[in-house]
Amino acid sequence: MKLFFILLLCIPLITADLQIGFYNSSCPQAESIVLSVVKKHFSGDRSITAAFLRMHFHDCFVKGCDASILIDSTKKKKSEKAAGPNLTVRGFNIIDEVKTSLEASCPSTVSCADIIALATRDAVALAGGLNYSVPTGRQDGLISNAADVNLPGPSLSVNQAFQFFAAKGLTLDDMVVLLGGHTVGVAHCSFFRDRLDNFQGSGVSDSTMDPSLRAQLVKTCGSRANSDPTAFLDQNTSFLVDNQYYKQILGNKGVLQIDQELALDSSSSGIVAALASDGIGFMKKFADALAKLGRIEVLVGGAGEIRKNCRAFNAPSLTSSRKQLG
Repeated sequence: MKLFFILLLCIPLITADLQIGFYNSSCPQAESIVLSVVKKHFSGDRSITAAFLRMHFHDCFVKGCDASILIDSTKKKKSEKAAGPNLTVRGFNIIDEVKTSLEASCPSTVSCADIIALATRDAVALAGGLNYSVPTGRQDGLISNAADVNLPGPSLSVNQAFQFFAAKGLTLDDMVVLLGGHTVGVAHCSFFRDRLDNFQGSGVSDSTMDPSLRAQLVKTCGSRANSDPTAFLDQNTSFLVDNQYYKQILGNKGVLQIDQELALDSSSSGIVAALASDGIGFMKKFADALAKLGRIEVLVGGAGEIRKNCRAFNAPSLTSSRKQLG
């Protein structure tokens, strides 16, 4: 009986009280407003798919999917946005535009956390992925501290990276599928430059990297220490959500160390091979994994707030009144 009670306490981390069409009555146009703004920006910049995938992941992996990554720092306190791994996260201006439109139509109704989840879904669909259903009803978090940000880095082993995912209730399959988001991703050279000429301090390049890819990346990154260009993680279909990423890492063309490790490690190589051979299967699993990611440690039922401005917590009086209503 005690074990059953403990399991019940753990379930809300992944299966909290969200529902499809949460805003059908309170703000029926909510999802169409999000899509309209995302579509407008996507038409001029297809890289926003990668931007939203990264924002969603970085938000959900720190205190859950509560939009704490959107909070601006103050003179007295550094928010998550100021932490090292988040300094290159972008797309905040698009979230602001969506929020402004939603506040004009449905004041204090749609959470910033839901906006991130919906915008990510829409950007993935526009880039060729599935237009999957997103359960909504998240509330926005009341805490955002730079010191809380602890995310898996690009140079970890598969086992080391998996510890981060397992801590959030995700499986190894979930991790390998979610890293498939790198199909539209880019990385600054500083995240993989050592693989090109001084891998792990050895003085030589990473022998697991395809020589032709290494030559291409050397040209991209250059030799200037003060320069940090970016490279596509999917060298073939860089703006499409597809399974080309897995095919490339099977051919030793993974840009980041963790990408290549997925294809080499015995625990994940079989998953990679299966995804590389089944494009439609990847699309479905990617959509399912993103939906699961979006349920991590969400706040519902008065545990959070509905921010008026995604960059700042509500005034104390507004927050307390919202909690009383919940």
